[in-house]
Amino acid sequence: MSDAYTPPKVWKWEQASGGQFASINRPIAGATHEKALPVGEHPFQLYSLATPNGVKVTVMLEELLALGHKGAEYDAWLIRIGDGEQFGSGFVEINPNSKIPALLDRSGPEPVRVFESGSILLHLAEKFGAFLPSGAARTECLNWLFWQMGSAPYLGGGFGHFYAYAPEKWEYPINRFAMETKRQLDVLDRRLADNRFMTGEDYSIADMAIWAWYGQLVLGRLYSAAEFLDVASYANVTRWAKEIDARPAVLRGRMVNRVFGEPSLQLHERHDASDFDTKTQDKLAPAAE
Repeated sequence: MSDAYTPPKVWKWEQASGGQFASINRPIAGATHEKALPVGEHPFQLYSLATPNGVKVTVMLEELLALGHKGAEYDAWLIRIGDGEQFGSGFVEINPNSKIPALLDRSGPEPVRVFESGSILLHLAEKFGAFLPSGAARTECLNWLFWQMGSAPYLGGGFGHFYAYAPEKWEYPINRFAMETKRQLDVLDRRLADNRFMTGEDYSIADMAIWAWYGQLVLGRLYSAAEFLDVASYANVTRWAKEIDARPAVLRGRMVNRVFGEPSLQLHERHDASDFDTKTQDKLAPAAE
């Protein structure tokens, strides 16, 4: 390649590097401005955006409420990452890594911060004794939960970045991460060939975590890449993704903190179950295939 990049001896941050997220990406941590976070009346205060990582947690909370766990009531506050709100001092206090979602558990005598989406799912599952099996099945569930946490950066930060967001399209990184994404889809397809859900017959936090990324990918909701990746060839993943997508709590969960796409599927903030009332029933209708 004639214009091959030669790395410098010491890398330096060039702010004008381009790309959709150039204005918020930086090589240092910490707050950029003082901003306290709002706090509602419910036991759980969620600060998030309806990216796949954010959707994991709102789906879990809505599933818990659907099971009758009234203690899982939550306020979901919108964090606009494109505006750098994740670098406000209040958010950084909850998540020093400045990534959504971040949760403040106020159900006990002292508030407990929980960050990283997988940690939040596990925290809630253990707290309410739901969507986390016991015994060997628990270990299998955690195997797949941590598989997703380790694999998603290849899909999002790798494939998604170079295919959809990078200022220039380069063949090598797109091919590299498309190959890895398809390998991961094949891993899932083989697993789901003989299992209804990731741990067998029971729906769990592993399914919620994986569905938010790979389920929505095969349903055509991520990066406009369904045709490019030939997702229709992963029949078992598609079957599983559609079954989860049909759950009412999943539909509610993916609406919360959503500020893009179809307006009828957006609920910028969620503070009470009444936010899903009769005047928004069109939002709760299953999407047309």
